[in-house]
Amino acid sequence: MPDFELEKAARAEGYTIVCGVDEAGRGPLAGPVCAAAVILPEDCVIDGLNDSKKLSEAKREMLYDIVVEKALAYAVCYGTLEEVEQFNILEATYLAMTRAVAELAIKPDLA
Repeated sequence: MPDFELEKAARAEGYTIVCGVDEAGRGPLAGPVCAAAVILPEDCVIDGLNDSKKLSEAKREMLYDIVVEKALAYAVCYGTLEEVEQFNILEATYLAMTRAVAELAIKPDLA
């Protein structure tokens, strides 16, 4: 279970809408990279929620439905294979993350 220390510290500094962002797909040798951004309510605790890499596929899929249901806003975006090849995997990941944050229906103070 995450401790939400980063979110607590951000709110203590005056940020009110804090967004989490993560990627998937940087490990494979080929294909696009995916990133998601989500804003959960401040006191939202979802049992079992953790780094997606520490969860089984079945647990991730089950938690996805809960996160989507409870989220104030969420978005999923991609860095394309062409962007990975043109720039590199890191830059394509940053593009995917930037797109996901930009697609949120609620604009965060901090991501």
